[in-house]
Amino acid sequence: MGPIDYIVVEFPGNRMTGEGLPILVDLVDRGLIRILDLLFVRKDADGSVAGMEVADFDGDGALDLAVFEGVSSGLLGEDDIEEAGKALEPGNSAGILVYENVWAAPFATALRRGGAQMVASGRIPVPAVLAALEETDAG
Repeated sequence: MGPIDYIVVEFPGNRMTGEGLPILVDLVDRGLIRILDLLFVRKDADGSVAGMEVADFDGDGALDLAVFEGVSSGLLGEDDIEEAGKALEPGNSAGILVYENVWAAPFATALRRGGAQMVASGRIPVPAVLAALEETDAG
């Protein structure tokens, strides 16, 4: 199995255009990731947080996420929905995506066979990378 990651993507004003969905489907189709869980939540003006059903987010009459309907490994629970809600501004919604980095599975397997183990991991925020690159270019 490859490394497992999660992201919480906020949609201001509950506006989900679906523009990123074809790219997500492409990542799955190419075998780069495997979606383990996909949930949507909204945070009401009073601060209450609730799960949302797969829906027609762009209003074209078709379920935008029908391809992901029923995707649930059971890894995400009510506490995860509440935790994601803490990161949201009232009146906004979010998608919670848990995915396996399938592309990394053969590499991780080879490392484990050799006795190696992951001792740290992290992510560098894109704005920090862009700032560092701009600084390098300016110098």
